[in-house]
Amino acid sequence: MDVNKLRATCRPIRIVVGLALIGYGVFSGNAWFYLGAIPLIAGIVNFCPACIITKKCDIEEK
Repeated sequence: MDVNKLRATCRPIRIVVGLALIGYGVFSGNAWFYLGAIPLIAGIVNFCPACIITKKCDIEEK
């Protein structure tokens, strides 16, 4: 599996999930859904906590 394709796919998914959780939190009034800021920020700065934990998405620096 190409790691660059995985990261390219994962980033927009994190942003969409983060926005969806925050939107649902605003709609429902439940403050727990504001934790959607975590995947949103992770998607914006292109940081994947799952890749750090599993060490399966590491890209070699060239």
